[in-house]
Amino acid sequence: MKIVSIICARGGSKGVPKKNIKLLAGKPLIAYTIEQSLACKKVYRTIVSTDNVEIAKVANDYGAEVPFMRPKELATDNISKIPALQHAINFIEDGEGRKFDIIVDMDPTSPFREVSDIEKCISTLKKKNTDSVVTVYESHHNPYFNMLEPKAGYLALAKKSKKVVKRRQDAPKVYQMNACVFVSWRDILMKRGTYFTNKMRGVLMPIERSLMIDTEYEFKIADFLMRKKLGRK
Repeated sequence: MKIVSIICARGGSKGVPKKNIKLLAGKPLIAYTIEQSLACKKVYRTIVSTDNVEIAKVANDYGAEVPFMRPKELATDNISKIPALQHAINFIEDGEGRKFDIIVDMDPTSPFREVSDIEKCISTLKKKNTDSVVTVYESHHNPYFNMLEPKAGYLALAKKSKKVVKRRQDAPKVYQMNACVFVSWRDILMKRGTYFTNKMRGVLMPIERSLMIDTEYEFKIADFLMRKKLGRK
């Protein structure tokens, strides 16, 4: 099967300027995701979609393909990642005259995944009646127990349970997506434009590998954890 990894990394990050190439434990953030993708034997190509020349150069330096520059209209704050993925797929398939089978999508802002997580997602996708797979961790924020929403000027639990939940451990399990790995059949992503179908499965990851970097504070935490993981000061 033709399994391609597409890493979307736009240049305009407001929370952490130049986030995707900011040094994390001495290495550009995006480099971790590129190296993990290249190390996965099930993936035969690793492509970066970016609108930024600095990111493109770093991606090339670490072994990823950057066969095009993403159009500016697909790199704004108010557009989802799916159109950028679809653009990348169309660009390469039209140029080469052949189609991919499976799309692996990984955010550079989740650098603690392991190659085994990618492989497990691909294997899970191949199970019968599966459209897509996302990596998740068991959330301690639970809408049945400690998550609230406004209702008529007051606060109420976001979701009601059939029984009274006195401890979080007794609440129905809920899962947080961690943006480490999204995997989909090519036709599902192109035709439906979403991972969220009624045939989506999850691959559970531990919380320590599920940190997502969206703020300077989270970047500092990630830098500390990565240095500890790599045995650096």
